[in-house]
Amino acid sequence: MAVSMRDLDPAFQGAGQKAGIEIWRIENFQPIPVPKSNYGKFFTGDSYVILKTTASKSGALRHDIHYWLGKDTSQDEAGTAAIKTVELDAALGGRAVQYREVQGHETEKFLSYFKPCIIPQEGGVASGFKHPEAEEHNTRLFVCKGKHVVHVKEVPFARSSLSHDDIFILDTKSKIFQFNGSNSSIQERAKALEVVQYIKDTYHDGKCEVAAVEDGKLMADAETGEFWGFFGGFAPLPRKTAINEDKTVDSYPTKLHSVEKGQTEPVEADSLTRELLDTNKCYILDCGLEVFIWMGRNTSLEERKSASGAAEELVRSSDRPKSHIIRVIEGFETVMFRSKFDTWPQSNNVAVSEDGRGKVAALLQRQGVNVKGLLKAGPAKEEPQPYIDCTGNLQVWRVNGQEKILLPAADQSKFYTGDCYIFQYAYPGEEKEEYLIGTWFGKQSIEEERASAISLASKMVESLKFFPTQARFYEGSEPIQFYSIFQSFIVFKGGLSNGYKNSIAEKEIPDETYNEDGVALFRIQGSGPDNMQAIQVETVASSLNSSYCYILHSGSTVFTWTGNLTTTEDHELVERQLDLIKPNLQSKPQKEGSESEQFWELLGGKSEYSSQKIAREAESDPHLFSCTYSKGNLKITEIYNFTQDDLMAEDIFILDCHSDICVWVGQEVDTKNKLQALTIGEKFLEHDFLLEKLSRETPIYIVMEGSEPPFFTRFFTWDSTKSLILGNSFERKLAIVKNGSTPIVDRPKRRTPATYGGRSSSVPEKSQRSRSMSFSPDRVRVRGRSPAFNALAANFENPNARNLSTPPPMVRKPYPKSVTPDSGKLAAPKSTAIAALSVSFEKFAPPREIIIPKSIKVNKEAPKSTPTPDSKEKSMSSRLESLTIQEDVKEGEAEDEEGLPTYPFERLTINSTDPVTEIDVTKRETYLSSGDFLEKFAMTKAAFYKLPKWKQNKLKMALHLF
Repeated sequence: MAVSMRDLDPAFQGAGQKAGIEIWRIENFQPIPVPKSNYGKFFTGDSYVILKTTASKSGALRHDIHYWLGKDTSQDEAGTAAIKTVELDAALGGRAVQYREVQGHETEKFLSYFKPCIIPQEGGVASGFKHPEAEEHNTRLFVCKGKHVVHVKEVPFARSSLSHDDIFILDTKSKIFQFNGSNSSIQERAKALEVVQYIKDTYHDGKCEVAAVEDGKLMADAETGEFWGFFGGFAPLPRKTAINEDKTVDSYPTKLHSVEKGQTEPVEADSLTRELLDTNKCYILDCGLEVFIWMGRNTSLEERKSASGAAEELVRSSDRPKSHIIRVIEGFETVMFRSKFDTWPQSNNVAVSEDGRGKVAALLQRQGVNVKGLLKAGPAKEEPQPYIDCTGNLQVWRVNGQEKILLPAADQSKFYTGDCYIFQYAYPGEEKEEYLIGTWFGKQSIEEERASAISLASKMVESLKFFPTQARFYEGSEPIQFYSIFQSFIVFKGGLSNGYKNSIAEKEIPDETYNEDGVALFRIQGSGPDNMQAIQVETVASSLNSSYCYILHSGSTVFTWTGNLTTTEDHELVERQLDLIKPNLQSKPQKEGSESEQFWELLGGKSEYSSQKIAREAESDPHLFSCTYSKGNLKITEIYNFTQDDLMAEDIFILDCHSDICVWVGQEVDTKNKLQALTIGEKFLEHDFLLEKLSRETPIYIVMEGSEPPFFTRFFTWDSTKSLILGNSFERKLAIVKNGSTPIVDRPKRRTPATYGGRSSSVPEKSQRSRSMSFSPDRVRVRGRSPAFNALAANFENPNARNLSTPPPMVRKPYPKSVTPDSGKLAAPKSTAIAALSVSFEKFAPPREIIIPKSIKVNKEAPKSTPTPDSKEKSMSSRLESLTIQEDVKEGEAEDEEGLPTYPFERLTINSTDPVTEIDVTKRETYLSSGDFLEKFAMTKAAFYKLPKWKQNKLKMALHLF
């Protein structure tokens, strides 16, 4: 439907062009803009049009239009507001959802725009009403209803207005009383306090006392006596039945009507389906409390106005509940509307795909064609951020039956697709040590071990008094937080657990568990050194993808394959992963389109393969839901325009970002319901309440109040002190209202991080997470080192070196020197001498810059070393010399200034006629003297080792050193 600008009311010119609220009042049948200073003020004799414009994460604008009708507004003004709403929608492109709001029965979405409440004032511009002037303060009584948003209504100032079921606010000249009915909930009382604060600020300039009165409380309390004094003294309240106007219907038969020329005709059908709706017509779907008007795309403006009039007539009937009228446009139906139908086809949002363009580009590149310009540069995608400190301490267990086996540090980032794992990550929070305990399920893992992993992880969380955040991840759906914690992550085929082995034996499936001497193909992915993965895939050509790099090995033969759509950053990741998968072997680079025959033979021959990157679920605009879970049934209520104050300590909430969900659990929730938090999250994914095609494998976080991680709090304007106030939601807010601000509380000292299972005293604290530097481009990486050297060198890690992309770690106390069964497994056997050296050396560990060959030993006599102010400038070899860990230097060999053996350049090349023996052939350049190195490479060793690995190899190949 097109609308001419001539049909557009001048008051709507330029409306809806930016995010925010715009309000018009109907005056003499014309919309007149309301000044922003008066937003939230409504008069009972007027009608208003409210436009809410929201900018989505993609940047697109979404519109919701509401027309609000005061209880004393004229029927003509109400009709004008309804018609102007249709016109405004047409001017905005006909995609807005439109709502009819009646005073006292507003939708929660509408009230969320004007938190904490609206209190309509008597008066209006039409029918002779006049807006009352400011006058002497009158004592008023309000009733408040609502757990998430508050409906406020002024009632007669009389004892007969009070009841046990609701909350009442008595606004006197010098004090505001909140009377809490005995049947009201803590959450309702807490929300009503926000209204008290609003009245205090609006009508008393923030200067008056506040008192809370409990229903049934004896007169001994002075404030209670003062409250009842306004009503002539205390007297018991009678038990009341619900007022007629507040009655609602639990079940109402859903009826569909077609609208033609303002007349409605029932649509007869056995079930409601999308096929019943004709794009050339308007329909009314009567659901009792909600009446929907569906407008086909091909309907005219007049037909839409006519349908709106018919719906207005329908809801005026006296024998039906107060209804909300909601108008939706074909193609932009709300979730609520679609959920009323028995079947509704999944919407296909047609988007221009670059897959075809990418395939053509990759094909042409294989043929040697310059494809510059063919691939359109799309908008630069913002890399997701982990929003978690990555300098903490990680422990990983593999699940085997009903037990968990602690993995050594060298293996804690190597998972098998047939196994389940539990990880515990301790990291510095804002004021205390925080924990993330999670489970990871491989695609081929068995159900029994998944259940065992959940049970074991839940016990770990419970043993830490529910402080940790809990997570549940599936292979292939891991969030950025998981990858950033592990940094380098490898998934092998097969499994090691007894459950997996027994499962494949029963099914007579061949065991494909990874064998380092066999044939294996790995897809390399990630965004950088702190987020890179190697995933083992089927060893066939169809597993290749032009957008990725791969590692293929067969015994001692190693190939690296680079797709034509990969970047230099991707190439660097391959070199880094080679250090982990095949550290001692030289690889044979293969570029897409120029592969060797041996490469294709290992893959079983050539075949077609993809060129499009594997899509991951993108984060969408967040939605917050309040949850009620009873007898296996989950009921949810969406909280619109949410803030931190909407999170009640007695309840469980779900924050849905599509790419993951967080189940927030309040401190006042009982232990039984806390233990059901993961089940609630899984039920939410199962029901897919927003009809957004949520996967059952979407990551789930269980977040405990008071220990919210940064990746949760980033969606709020967060005040961490609120959870430190003692008491339930009502008691906390009462303290804030009475104090005028959040009361100052003593923050607890940072918890000494007692990891589940403890830490061995033989492991120095600072070695725990210097691994955040493990793959930093500025750090030298050593291929070909022995495991013994790796274990020892880990203790010489620089405690001050850290990845600048993560927040600076907080100063922490050392871990307790206690050994528990789990920590005993963690502490690898090593000599007392080396342990003592490690602990003493860790106090002053300067940065490492110079590479060390793998052949080293520890001298028996260790002269003492004294740290100097410029110790941070020393090389790694200087640090090792301070502990007398020196290179085995043969008699007669020359030594470089770093204490390494040196040889002539001619003897170190791969085609030398007199090659040097007993050296690390993957690090030939380290045996050059500093002078020869500078001459050949035109840079120092320190500068060379700061280059990306692929660039180092390129320079070495040019000099026949690789």
